[in-house]
Amino acid sequence: MSNVRIVTDSACDLPAEVADEMGIEIVPLSIRFGDEELIDREQLSVAEFWNRCVNMSTLPETAAPAPGQFETVFRRLAADGATGIVVVSLSGALSATIQSAELAAKSVAADDAVDVDIRIVDSRTVTMGIGTIAIACAKAAASGASLDDVAALAEDLAGRTRVFAALDTLDNLKKGGRIGGAKAFLATALSIKPIIDVTGGVVSEAGKQRTRTKALAHLVERFKGYEGRVENLAVLHADCSDVDVFVEMLRPHYDGEILIGEIGPVIGTHGGRGTIGVAFHETA
Repeated sequence: MSNVRIVTDSACDLPAEVADEMGIEIVPLSIRFGDEELIDREQLSVAEFWNRCVNMSTLPETAAPAPGQFETVFRRLAADGATGIVVVSLSGALSATIQSAELAAKSVAADDAVDVDIRIVDSRTVTMGIGTIAIACAKAAASGASLDDVAALAEDLAGRTRVFAALDTLDNLKKGGRIGGAKAFLATALSIKPIIDVTGGVVSEAGKQRTRTKALAHLVERFKGYEGRVENLAVLHADCSDVDVFVEMLRPHYDGEILIGEIGPVIGTHGGRGTIGVAFHETA
């Protein structure tokens, strides 16, 4: 195991087995249903989250990890022999998660008994966009890259990460107050599927398609525009039965491994069930 370790948060939507294999530590956010607060993936599975959402008239809320959660992980990794830690965080424009990591790093740095150098990188992205950066950094660390090199890689990839997706429902946008009820009703009646894009750490609308089939085809067409300039491709989905179909649509345009990650409560709260998309790094 490298003496440089990678830490991220549960908004990364990395499959647990992949994170375990790569030695990536995941600090969980929390999900609040009214007065009830549950820890993402520990007290609330993805399946349980979607089941709860079906009958809710209002959206749950997400909460950043407390600094102490990061500090516990930092201290444990240092005790295990880590001399450097790179944190790849959920976009700072969308969450206070990165601030918690920074506070924890300051606390550890003030402790002379703990000798570990912590670098915190804003991924400026979401879901598997974060996950693909964390994986690339973990691979670099495992190959012997220095802390400076791994941190520089994380910064570089944050600028080259592309994430775009199609929403299947406007229910969550309506419940979250981002779209009016009448407009949501009309869009749903017309089967409109918004296309979203993550740029500079924020989520923006990038068009709309009239059906699910057209939305998937649109995502593939857009992806084709990057053909030959793609590495570390991942598909992200929120409980989608057609994810395998979408992966097969992408395969003719990418000859590498396609990692599949399931969107969990943190991002799913906002995107809604049925969201599907891609995350990758654009090469020069």
